[in-house]
Amino acid sequence: MRLYIPRDSAALALGADRVAAAVADEAARRGIAVDIVRNGSRGLLWLEPLVEVATPSGRVGYANVRADQVAALFDTGWPVTAESHALLPVDPAAYDGAWEAAAPACIGIVDAMPYLSGQQRLTFARIGITDPLDPADYEAHGGLAGLRAALALDPEAACQTVLDSGLRGRGGAAFPAGIKWRTVSRAQAAQKYVVCNADEGDSGTFADRLLMESDPFVLIEGMTISGVCVGATQGVIYVRSEYPHAVAALEAACAEARRAGWLGADVLGSGKTFDLRVVRAAGAYICGEETAMLESIEGKRGVVRAKPPIPALSGLFGQPTLINNVVTLASVPVVFAKGAEHYRNFGIGRSQGTLPVQLAGNVRRGGLIELAFGVTLRTLLEDFGAGTASGRPAKAIQVGGPLGAYLPPSQWDIPLDYEAYAAVGAVVGHGGVVVHDDTADLAALAGYAMKFCALESCGKCTPCRIGSTRGVEVIDRIRGGDTSAKQITLLRDLCDTMVNGSLCAMGGMTPFPVLSALDHFPADFGLVPDASAKAA
Repeated sequence: MRLYIPRDSAALALGADRVAAAVADEAARRGIAVDIVRNGSRGLLWLEPLVEVATPSGRVGYANVRADQVAALFDTGWPVTAESHALLPVDPAAYDGAWEAAAPACIGIVDAMPYLSGQQRLTFARIGITDPLDPADYEAHGGLAGLRAALALDPEAACQTVLDSGLRGRGGAAFPAGIKWRTVSRAQAAQKYVVCNADEGDSGTFADRLLMESDPFVLIEGMTISGVCVGATQGVIYVRSEYPHAVAALEAACAEARRAGWLGADVLGSGKTFDLRVVRAAGAYICGEETAMLESIEGKRGVVRAKPPIPALSGLFGQPTLINNVVTLASVPVVFAKGAEHYRNFGIGRSQGTLPVQLAGNVRRGGLIELAFGVTLRTLLEDFGAGTASGRPAKAIQVGGPLGAYLPPSQWDIPLDYEAYAAVGAVVGHGGVVVHDDTADLAALAGYAMKFCALESCGKCTPCRIGSTRGVEVIDRIRGGDTSAKQITLLRDLCDTMVNGSLCAMGGMTPFPVLSALDHFPADFGLVPDASAKAA
Protein backbone atom coordinates (compact mmCIF):
# COMPACT_ATOMS: atom_id res chain seq x y z
CA MET A 1 0.00 0.00 0.00
CA ARG A 2 1.41 3.37 -1.03
CA LEU A 3 0.45 6.45 0.94
CA TYR A 4 1.29 10.10 0.34
CA ILE A 5 1.74 12.28 3.44
CA PRO A 6 2.79 15.93 2.85
CA ARG A 7 6.04 17.35 4.21
CA ASP A 8 5.49 21.05 3.54
CA SER A 9 5.34 23.60 6.37
CA ALA A 10 1.54 23.84 6.51
CA ALA A 11 1.10 20.08 6.85
CA LEU A 12 3.97 19.81 9.35
CA ALA A 13 2.44 22.53 11.50
CA LEU A 14 -0.74 20.45 11.66
CA GLY A 15 0.98 17.23 12.67
CA ALA A 16 1.95 15.52 9.41
CA ASP A 17 5.16 14.08 10.89
CA ARG A 18 3.19 12.56 13.76
CA VAL A 19 0.72 11.06 11.29
CA ALA A 20 3.52 9.56 9.18
CA ALA A 21 5.14 8.04 12.27
CA ALA A 22 1.80 6.65 13.44
CA VAL A 23 1.15 5.07 10.03
CA ALA A 24 4.58 3.42 10.00
CA ASP A 25 4.16 2.13 13.56
CA GLU A 26 0.63 0.81 13.00
CA ALA A 27 1.60 -0.88 9.75
CA ALA A 28 4.55 -2.57 11.43
CA ARG A 29 2.35 -3.72 14.32
CA ARG A 30 -0.11 -5.30 11.89
CA GLY A 31 2.55 -6.72 9.58
CA ILE A 32 1.38 -4.64 6.61
CA ALA A 33 3.87 -3.42 4.02
CA VAL A 34 3.44 0.33 3.52
CA ASP A 35 5.34 2.65 1.21
CA ILE A 36 5.10 6.19 2.61
CA VAL A 37 5.94 8.98 0.16
CA ARG A 38 6.49 12.36 1.79
CA ASN A 39 5.11 14.51 -1.00
CA GLY A 40 4.42 18.23 -0.96
CA SER A 41 1.04 19.84 -0.39
CA ARG A 42 -1.54 19.97 -3.17
CA GLY A 43 -2.34 23.48 -1.98
CA LEU A 44 -5.62 22.42 -0.36
CA LEU A 45 -4.51 23.92 2.93
CA TRP A 46 -7.84 23.67 4.73
CA LEU A 47 -7.63 19.86 4.38
CA GLU A 48 -4.14 19.39 5.81
CA PRO A 49 -2.80 16.98 6.76
CA LEU A 50 -4.24 15.41 3.61
CA VAL A 51 -3.25 11.74 3.40
CA GLU A 52 -3.67 10.09 0.01
CA VAL A 53 -3.82 6.36 -0.72
CA ALA A 54 -2.89 5.12 -4.19
CA THR A 55 -5.60 2.97 -5.78
CA PRO A 56 -6.19 1.72 -9.33
CA SER A 57 -8.85 4.41 -9.64
CA GLY A 58 -6.57 7.22 -8.50
CA ARG A 59 -5.46 8.65 -5.19
CA VAL A 60 -8.12 8.61 -2.51
CA GLY A 61 -7.82 11.41 0.03
CA TYR A 62 -8.38 11.57 3.78
CA ALA A 63 -8.66 15.07 5.20
CA ASN A 64 -7.39 16.54 8.47
CA VAL A 65 -5.86 13.25 9.58
CA ARG A 66 -4.67 13.08 13.17
CA ALA A 67 -2.22 10.58 14.57
CA ASP A 68 -4.86 9.21 16.94
CA GLN A 69 -7.11 8.34 13.98
CA VAL A 70 -4.60 6.16 12.15
CA ALA A 71 -5.57 2.89 13.86
CA ALA A 72 -9.23 3.46 12.93
CA LEU A 73 -8.21 3.93 9.31
CA PHE A 74 -6.39 0.62 9.32
CA ASP A 75 -9.48 -0.99 10.85
CA THR A 76 -11.53 0.08 7.82
CA GLY A 77 -9.12 -1.74 5.52
CA TRP A 78 -8.30 1.45 3.61
CA PRO A 79 -9.26 1.49 -0.05
CA VAL A 80 -8.39 -1.12 -2.62
CA THR A 81 -10.38 0.89 -5.11
CA ALA A 82 -12.23 4.11 -4.56
CA GLU A 83 -15.54 2.39 -5.28
CA SER A 84 -15.04 -0.36 -2.70
CA HIS A 85 -14.05 1.88 0.19
CA ALA A 86 -15.91 1.06 3.39
CA LEU A 87 -16.50 4.64 4.51
CA LEU A 88 -19.21 6.74 2.91
CA PRO A 89 -17.22 9.39 0.98
CA VAL A 90 -17.85 12.93 2.02
CA ASP A 91 -18.92 15.26 -0.76
CA PRO A 92 -15.78 17.40 -1.34
CA ALA A 93 -18.02 20.32 -2.28
CA ALA A 94 -19.60 20.23 1.19
CA TYR A 95 -16.58 19.34 3.29
CA ASP A 96 -14.94 22.27 5.05
CA GLY A 97 -12.42 20.61 7.32
CA ALA A 98 -12.11 20.06 11.04
CA TRP A 99 -13.59 16.59 10.79
CA GLU A 100 -14.06 15.27 14.32
CA ALA A 101 -15.07 11.62 13.77
CA ALA A 102 -12.96 8.69 14.98
CA ALA A 103 -11.78 8.16 11.41
CA PRO A 104 -11.03 11.09 9.09
CA ALA A 105 -13.29 12.13 6.27
CA CYS A 106 -12.72 10.31 3.01
CA ILE A 107 -13.06 12.93 0.29
CA GLY A 108 -12.84 10.50 -2.62
CA ILE A 109 -10.55 10.88 -5.63
CA VAL A 110 -8.49 13.98 -4.90
CA ASP A 111 -7.97 14.93 -8.54
CA ALA A 112 -11.76 15.00 -9.04
CA MET A 113 -12.30 17.68 -6.40
CA PRO A 114 -13.74 20.83 -8.00
CA TYR A 115 -11.15 22.94 -6.14
CA LEU A 116 -8.42 21.13 -8.12
CA SER A 117 -10.18 20.14 -11.32
CA GLY A 118 -11.28 23.73 -11.85
CA GLN A 119 -7.70 25.00 -11.92
CA GLN A 120 -5.20 25.40 -14.79
CA ARG A 121 -1.96 24.25 -13.23
CA LEU A 122 1.12 24.85 -15.35
CA THR A 123 3.83 26.05 -12.96
CA PHE A 124 2.37 24.11 -10.04
CA ALA A 125 1.45 20.99 -11.99
CA ARG A 126 3.64 18.68 -9.91
CA ILE A 127 3.08 19.96 -6.37
CA GLY A 128 1.62 17.21 -4.22
CA ILE A 129 2.06 14.70 -7.04
CA THR A 130 5.76 13.86 -6.87
CA ASP A 131 8.37 13.18 -4.23
CA PRO A 132 10.04 16.62 -4.01
CA LEU A 133 13.54 15.16 -3.69
CA ASP A 134 13.37 12.30 -6.22
CA PRO A 135 14.99 13.30 -9.55
CA ALA A 136 13.57 10.23 -11.31
CA ASP A 137 10.04 11.11 -10.18
CA TYR A 138 10.57 14.67 -11.43
CA GLU A 139 11.66 13.47 -14.87
CA ALA A 140 8.82 10.95 -15.02
CA HIS A 141 6.39 13.85 -14.70
CA GLY A 142 7.86 15.98 -17.49
CA GLY A 143 10.86 17.47 -15.72
CA LEU A 144 13.93 18.61 -17.74
CA ALA A 145 12.01 18.80 -21.04
CA GLY A 146 12.29 22.58 -20.87
CA LEU A 147 16.02 22.54 -20.09
CA ARG A 148 16.75 20.16 -22.96
CA ALA A 149 14.78 22.38 -25.34
CA ALA A 150 16.59 25.51 -24.11
CA LEU A 151 20.02 23.91 -24.54
CA ALA A 152 19.22 23.40 -28.21
CA LEU A 153 18.69 27.14 -28.76
CA ASP A 154 21.18 29.99 -29.10
CA PRO A 155 20.89 32.75 -26.46
CA GLU A 156 19.05 35.19 -28.72
CA ALA A 157 16.43 32.61 -29.70
CA ALA A 158 16.00 31.54 -26.09
CA CYS A 159 15.41 35.11 -24.94
CA GLN A 160 12.96 35.60 -27.80
CA THR A 161 11.04 32.54 -26.61
CA VAL A 162 10.57 34.12 -23.20
CA LEU A 163 9.53 37.40 -24.83
CA ASP A 164 7.04 35.63 -27.11
CA SER A 165 5.49 33.79 -24.17
CA GLY A 166 4.39 37.06 -22.61
CA LEU A 167 5.78 35.99 -19.23
CA ARG A 168 5.99 38.93 -16.84
CA GLY A 169 7.56 39.09 -13.41
CA ARG A 170 5.33 37.33 -10.91
CA GLY A 171 6.97 39.02 -7.94
CA GLY A 172 4.75 42.08 -8.28
CA ALA A 173 6.47 44.43 -10.72
CA ALA A 174 5.10 42.55 -13.77
CA PHE A 175 8.08 43.61 -15.92
CA PRO A 176 8.41 41.53 -19.13
CA ALA A 177 10.83 38.73 -18.24
CA GLY A 178 12.19 38.42 -21.77
CA ILE A 179 13.45 42.01 -21.79
CA LYS A 180 15.47 41.36 -18.63
CA TRP A 181 16.86 38.16 -20.11
CA ARG A 182 17.88 39.80 -23.36
CA THR A 183 19.52 42.74 -21.56
CA VAL A 184 21.66 40.44 -19.42
CA SER A 185 22.40 38.15 -22.37
CA ARG A 186 23.71 41.01 -24.50
CA ALA A 187 25.78 42.55 -21.68
CA GLN A 188 29.51 41.99 -22.02
CA ALA A 189 31.17 40.68 -18.86
CA ALA A 190 33.46 37.87 -17.74
CA GLN A 191 31.01 36.92 -14.98
CA LYS A 192 27.23 37.06 -14.85
CA TYR A 193 24.76 35.97 -12.19
CA VAL A 194 21.20 34.77 -11.83
CA VAL A 195 19.51 35.67 -8.54
CA CYS A 196 16.18 34.23 -7.47
CA ASN A 197 14.27 36.50 -5.12
CA ALA A 198 12.62 34.06 -2.70
CA ASP A 199 12.26 36.57 0.14
CA GLU A 200 8.49 36.09 0.17
CA GLY A 201 7.32 38.53 2.83
CA ASP A 202 3.87 39.72 1.75
CA SER A 203 0.99 38.94 4.07
CA GLY A 204 -1.19 36.14 2.76
CA THR A 205 1.40 34.84 0.29
CA PHE A 206 2.86 31.36 0.31
CA ALA A 207 3.24 30.33 -3.34
CA ASP A 208 7.04 30.57 -3.26
CA ARG A 209 7.28 28.53 -0.09
CA LEU A 210 4.85 25.92 -1.36
CA LEU A 211 6.75 25.51 -4.61
CA MET A 212 10.21 25.39 -3.01
CA GLU A 213 9.06 22.77 -0.53
CA SER A 214 6.85 20.74 -2.88
CA ASP A 215 8.70 20.93 -6.23
CA PRO A 216 12.19 22.42 -5.76
CA PHE A 217 13.52 20.84 -8.96
CA VAL A 218 11.30 23.04 -11.15
CA LEU A 219 12.96 26.15 -9.67
CA ILE A 220 16.40 24.62 -10.18
CA GLU A 221 15.51 23.79 -13.78
CA GLY A 222 14.16 27.29 -14.41
CA MET A 223 17.27 28.93 -12.99
CA THR A 224 19.54 26.64 -14.99
CA ILE A 225 17.66 27.49 -18.18
CA SER A 226 18.02 31.20 -17.43
CA GLY A 227 21.72 30.79 -16.64
CA VAL A 228 22.66 29.00 -19.85
CA CYS A 229 20.51 31.41 -21.88
CA VAL A 230 21.97 34.66 -20.54
CA GLY A 231 25.53 33.39 -20.10
CA ALA A 232 25.57 33.22 -16.30
CA THR A 233 27.48 30.45 -14.57
CA GLN A 234 26.46 31.13 -10.97
CA GLY A 235 23.06 31.40 -9.35
CA VAL A 236 21.85 32.44 -5.93
CA ILE A 237 18.50 31.62 -4.31
CA TYR A 238 17.84 34.25 -1.64
CA VAL A 239 15.34 32.56 0.66
CA ARG A 240 13.31 34.15 3.43
CA SER A 241 14.94 33.33 6.74
CA GLU A 242 11.60 32.19 8.20
CA TYR A 243 11.48 29.32 5.67
CA PRO A 244 13.80 26.65 7.16
CA HIS A 245 11.95 23.78 5.48
CA ALA A 246 12.25 25.47 2.09
CA VAL A 247 15.97 26.05 2.63
CA ALA A 248 16.47 22.39 3.55
CA ALA A 249 14.48 21.19 0.54
CA LEU A 250 16.40 23.43 -1.86
CA GLU A 251 19.80 22.43 -0.51
CA ALA A 252 18.92 18.74 -0.71
CA ALA A 253 17.48 19.16 -4.21
CA CYS A 254 20.59 21.03 -5.42
CA ALA A 255 22.77 18.18 -4.12
CA GLU A 256 20.61 15.66 -6.00
CA ALA A 257 20.74 17.80 -9.16
CA ARG A 258 24.54 17.91 -9.03
CA ARG A 259 24.71 14.13 -8.64
CA ALA A 260 22.40 13.74 -11.62
CA GLY A 261 24.45 16.12 -13.78
CA TRP A 262 21.80 18.82 -13.99
CA LEU A 263 24.08 21.34 -12.26
CA GLY A 264 27.83 21.80 -12.40
CA ALA A 265 30.52 22.10 -15.04
CA ASP A 266 28.70 20.10 -17.72
CA VAL A 267 24.94 20.62 -17.53
CA LEU A 268 23.27 17.55 -19.07
CA GLY A 269 26.40 16.94 -21.13
CA SER A 270 26.06 20.27 -22.93
CA GLY A 271 29.43 21.68 -21.94
CA LYS A 272 27.61 24.59 -20.26
CA THR A 273 28.40 25.48 -16.64
CA PHE A 274 25.86 26.54 -14.07
CA ASP A 275 25.64 25.99 -10.32
CA LEU A 276 23.52 27.26 -7.45
CA ARG A 277 23.82 28.20 -3.82
CA VAL A 278 21.15 29.02 -1.25
CA VAL A 279 21.47 32.18 0.88
CA ARG A 280 19.29 32.85 3.91
CA ALA A 281 17.70 36.30 3.85
CA ALA A 282 18.29 38.97 6.47
CA GLY A 283 14.79 38.98 7.96
CA ALA A 284 13.93 42.43 6.62
CA TYR A 285 10.93 43.13 4.37
CA ILE A 286 12.93 45.71 2.40
CA CYS A 287 15.30 42.97 1.23
CA GLY A 288 12.51 41.81 -1.04
CA GLU A 289 13.37 44.88 -3.12
CA GLU A 290 15.89 43.67 -5.69
CA THR A 291 18.74 46.10 -5.03
CA ALA A 292 18.46 45.83 -1.23
CA MET A 293 18.57 42.07 -1.75
CA LEU A 294 21.82 42.39 -3.71
CA GLU A 295 23.32 44.46 -0.90
CA SER A 296 22.31 41.76 1.58
CA ILE A 297 23.82 38.95 -0.52
CA GLU A 298 27.06 40.93 -0.64
CA GLY A 299 27.09 40.98 3.16
CA LYS A 300 25.95 44.57 3.59
CA ARG A 301 22.96 46.17 5.25
CA GLY A 302 19.85 45.86 3.08
CA VAL A 303 19.49 49.37 1.69
CA VAL A 304 17.93 50.29 -1.64
CA ARG A 305 20.32 51.34 -4.40
CA ALA A 306 19.62 54.29 -6.64
CA LYS A 307 19.08 53.48 -10.32
CA PRO A 308 20.70 53.66 -12.81
CA PRO A 309 22.63 51.49 -13.19
CA ILE A 310 20.05 48.73 -13.40
CA PRO A 311 20.97 45.29 -11.98
CA ALA A 312 20.80 43.72 -15.44
CA LEU A 313 23.97 45.70 -16.28
CA SER A 314 25.52 46.19 -12.83
CA GLY A 315 24.01 43.98 -10.19
CA LEU A 316 25.57 41.44 -7.83
CA PHE A 317 29.21 42.43 -7.16
CA GLY A 318 28.85 44.98 -9.96
CA GLN A 319 28.27 42.34 -12.65
CA PRO A 320 25.28 41.83 -15.02
CA THR A 321 22.61 40.04 -13.00
CA LEU A 322 19.29 38.53 -13.95
CA ILE A 323 16.82 38.86 -11.07
CA ASN A 324 13.46 37.10 -11.10
CA ASN A 325 11.26 35.75 -8.36
CA VAL A 326 10.46 32.08 -7.66
CA VAL A 327 7.23 31.78 -9.66
CA THR A 328 8.70 33.60 -12.67
CA LEU A 329 11.70 31.26 -12.86
CA ALA A 330 9.60 28.19 -12.11
CA SER A 331 7.30 29.10 -15.03
CA VAL A 332 10.20 29.04 -17.47
CA PRO A 333 10.45 25.22 -17.87
CA VAL A 334 6.87 24.92 -19.13
CA VAL A 335 7.43 27.83 -21.54
CA PHE A 336 10.34 25.98 -23.17
CA ALA A 337 8.82 22.49 -22.86
CA LYS A 338 5.45 23.36 -24.42
CA GLY A 339 6.35 26.46 -26.41
CA ALA A 340 5.76 30.18 -26.08
CA GLU A 341 2.43 30.07 -27.89
CA HIS A 342 1.04 27.42 -25.57
CA TYR A 343 1.84 29.57 -22.55
CA ARG A 344 0.57 32.86 -23.94
CA ASN A 345 -2.77 31.26 -24.88
CA PHE A 346 -3.65 31.45 -21.21
CA GLY A 347 -4.62 34.83 -19.80
CA ILE A 348 -6.18 38.09 -20.86
CA GLY A 349 -4.88 41.24 -22.56
CA ARG A 350 -1.19 41.78 -21.77
CA SER A 351 -1.42 39.46 -18.77
CA GLN A 352 -0.48 36.14 -20.31
CA GLY A 353 -0.10 32.75 -18.67
CA THR A 354 -1.33 31.75 -15.25
CA LEU A 355 -1.26 33.36 -11.82
CA PRO A 356 -0.89 31.40 -8.58
CA VAL A 357 -3.50 32.98 -6.34
CA GLN A 358 -2.96 32.50 -2.63
CA LEU A 359 -6.36 32.66 -0.96
CA ALA A 360 -6.06 33.50 2.72
CA GLY A 361 -7.51 35.53 5.57
CA ASN A 362 -11.12 35.12 6.70
CA VAL A 363 -12.03 32.41 4.18
CA ARG A 364 -13.38 28.89 4.63
CA ARG A 365 -11.13 27.17 2.11
CA GLY A 366 -7.75 28.82 1.93
CA GLY A 367 -5.15 27.49 -0.44
CA LEU A 368 -3.21 27.76 -3.69
CA ILE A 369 -5.24 28.30 -6.84
CA GLU A 370 -3.47 28.51 -10.20
CA LEU A 371 -5.65 29.99 -12.93
CA ALA A 372 -5.23 31.97 -16.12
CA PHE A 373 -5.29 35.73 -15.66
CA GLY A 374 -8.82 37.09 -15.92
CA VAL A 375 -10.48 35.33 -12.99
CA THR A 376 -12.38 37.62 -10.61
CA LEU A 377 -12.20 38.01 -6.84
CA ARG A 378 -15.87 37.07 -6.61
CA THR A 379 -15.18 33.74 -8.29
CA LEU A 380 -12.20 33.11 -6.02
CA LEU A 381 -14.13 33.96 -2.87
CA GLU A 382 -17.38 32.18 -3.68
CA ASP A 383 -16.45 29.26 -5.94
CA PHE A 384 -13.10 28.36 -4.41
CA GLY A 385 -13.09 29.93 -0.95
CA ALA A 386 -16.75 29.08 -0.15
CA GLY A 387 -17.20 32.42 1.58
CA THR A 388 -15.80 33.66 4.87
CA ALA A 389 -14.68 31.37 7.67
CA SER A 390 -16.75 33.42 10.12
CA GLY A 391 -19.89 33.06 8.04
CA ARG A 392 -20.32 36.84 8.05
CA PRO A 393 -20.49 38.93 4.86
CA ALA A 394 -17.16 39.76 3.26
CA LYS A 395 -16.37 43.47 3.41
CA ALA A 396 -12.99 44.02 1.75
CA ILE A 397 -10.36 41.98 -0.05
CA GLN A 398 -6.74 43.08 -0.06
CA VAL A 399 -4.80 41.99 -3.13
CA GLY A 400 -1.03 42.23 -3.50
CA GLY A 401 0.31 41.98 0.05
CA PRO A 402 0.50 44.58 2.85
CA LEU A 403 1.03 47.36 0.31
CA GLY A 404 -1.92 46.32 -1.87
CA ALA A 405 -5.25 48.10 -2.10
CA TYR A 406 -8.42 47.10 -0.26
CA LEU A 407 -11.08 46.36 -2.84
CA PRO A 408 -14.78 46.79 -1.96
CA PRO A 409 -17.50 44.46 -3.32
CA SER A 410 -18.13 46.85 -6.21
CA GLN A 411 -14.68 45.97 -7.59
CA TRP A 412 -14.76 42.20 -7.08
CA ASP A 413 -15.83 41.58 -10.69
CA ILE A 414 -12.77 43.29 -12.19
CA PRO A 415 -10.66 40.60 -13.91
CA LEU A 416 -7.32 39.86 -12.28
CA ASP A 417 -5.19 41.61 -14.87
CA TYR A 418 -2.25 43.93 -14.35
CA GLU A 419 -3.65 46.77 -16.43
CA ALA A 420 -7.24 46.46 -15.19
CA TYR A 421 -6.08 46.64 -11.59
CA ALA A 422 -3.73 49.56 -12.27
CA ALA A 423 -6.68 51.46 -13.74
CA VAL A 424 -8.44 51.43 -10.34
CA GLY A 425 -5.33 52.13 -8.25
CA ALA A 426 -4.77 48.51 -7.26
CA VAL A 427 -2.04 45.93 -7.89
CA VAL A 428 -2.08 42.20 -8.58
CA GLY A 429 1.32 41.89 -6.92
CA HIS A 430 2.43 38.39 -6.00
CA GLY A 431 -1.13 37.07 -6.13
CA GLY A 432 -1.87 37.23 -2.41
CA VAL A 433 -5.61 37.58 -1.71
CA VAL A 434 -6.64 38.28 1.90
CA VAL A 435 -10.33 38.35 2.79
CA HIS A 436 -11.86 40.50 5.57
CA ASP A 437 -15.43 40.23 6.84
CA ASP A 438 -17.73 43.04 7.91
CA THR A 439 -16.18 43.32 11.38
CA ALA A 440 -12.89 44.63 9.93
CA ASP A 441 -11.89 48.21 10.76
CA LEU A 442 -10.33 49.57 7.57
CA ALA A 443 -9.07 52.70 9.32
CA ALA A 444 -7.10 50.52 11.71
CA LEU A 445 -5.78 48.48 8.78
CA ALA A 446 -4.75 51.67 7.00
CA GLY A 447 -2.88 52.74 10.13
CA TYR A 448 -1.18 49.34 10.21
CA ALA A 449 0.06 49.84 6.63
CA MET A 450 1.74 53.10 7.60
CA LYS A 451 3.23 51.58 10.76
CA PHE A 452 4.51 48.64 8.75
CA CYS A 453 6.26 51.00 6.34
CA ALA A 454 7.77 53.04 9.17
CA LEU A 455 9.10 49.86 10.76
CA GLU A 456 10.41 48.18 7.62
CA SER A 457 11.72 51.19 5.67
CA CYS A 458 15.44 51.06 4.97
CA GLY A 459 15.50 54.79 5.74
CA LYS A 460 17.39 55.86 2.65
CA CYS A 461 14.81 58.24 1.21
CA THR A 462 12.89 60.93 3.05
CA PRO A 463 9.39 60.35 1.54
CA CYS A 464 9.33 56.79 2.85
CA ARG A 465 11.21 57.29 6.13
CA ILE A 466 9.49 60.49 7.27
CA GLY A 467 6.27 60.22 5.27
CA SER A 468 5.26 56.94 6.88
CA THR A 469 5.98 58.27 10.38
CA ARG A 470 3.91 61.40 9.77
CA GLY A 471 1.23 59.21 8.15
CA VAL A 472 0.87 57.17 11.33
CA GLU A 473 0.41 60.37 13.31
CA VAL A 474 -2.23 61.76 10.95
CA ILE A 475 -4.25 58.53 10.86
CA ASP A 476 -4.11 58.37 14.66
CA ARG A 477 -5.52 61.91 14.84
CA ILE A 478 -8.32 61.04 12.41
CA ARG A 479 -9.19 57.87 14.28
CA GLY A 480 -9.08 59.89 17.50
CA GLY A 481 -11.92 62.09 16.24
CA ASP A 482 -10.28 64.90 14.24
CA THR A 483 -11.99 64.28 10.91
CA SER A 484 -11.55 67.82 9.63
CA ALA A 485 -10.84 68.51 5.99
CA LYS A 486 -7.38 69.67 7.04
CA GLN A 487 -6.41 66.23 8.35
CA ILE A 488 -7.87 64.39 5.34
CA THR A 489 -6.08 66.73 2.94
CA LEU A 490 -2.82 66.34 4.87
CA LEU A 491 -3.09 62.54 4.69
CA ARG A 492 -3.71 62.63 0.95
CA ASP A 493 -0.81 65.04 0.41
CA LEU A 494 1.50 62.74 2.38
CA CYS A 495 0.39 59.79 0.26
CA ASP A 496 0.97 61.75 -2.94
CA THR A 497 4.50 62.63 -1.81
CA MET A 498 5.27 59.03 -0.96
CA VAL A 499 3.91 57.66 -4.26
CA ASN A 500 5.82 60.13 -6.41
CA GLY A 501 8.96 60.71 -4.35
CA SER A 502 9.98 57.37 -2.84
CA LEU A 503 13.08 55.61 -4.12
CA CYS A 504 11.41 52.19 -4.31
CA ALA A 505 8.01 50.51 -4.07
CA MET A 506 8.17 50.29 -0.28
CA GLY A 507 7.25 53.94 0.15
CA GLY A 508 5.66 54.24 -3.27
CA MET A 509 3.00 51.61 -2.59
CA THR A 510 2.26 52.10 1.10
CA PRO A 511 -0.38 54.74 0.20
CA PHE A 512 -2.35 52.16 -1.84
CA PRO A 513 -4.03 50.44 1.15
CA VAL A 514 -4.42 53.81 2.92
CA LEU A 515 -6.10 55.61 0.03
CA SER A 516 -8.28 52.65 -0.93
CA ALA A 517 -9.52 52.36 2.66
CA LEU A 518 -10.19 56.10 2.79
CA ASP A 519 -11.97 56.16 -0.57
CA HIS A 520 -14.11 53.04 -0.21
CA PHE A 521 -14.69 52.80 3.54
CA PRO A 522 -14.89 56.41 4.81
CA ALA A 523 -17.28 55.45 7.62
CA ASP A 524 -14.48 53.47 9.27
CA PHE A 525 -12.58 56.76 9.58
CA GLY A 526 -15.60 58.44 11.16
CA LEU A 527 -16.41 60.30 7.92
CA VAL A 528 -19.70 60.66 6.12
CA PRO A 529 -19.54 58.72 2.81
CA ASP A 530 -18.62 61.72 0.66
CA ALA A 531 -16.40 63.61 3.10
CA SER A 532 -13.13 62.17 1.91
CA ALA A 533 -14.01 62.87 -1.70
CA LYS A 534 -14.88 66.48 -0.89
CA ALA A 535 -11.66 66.94 1.03
CA ALA A 536 -9.70 65.62 -1.93
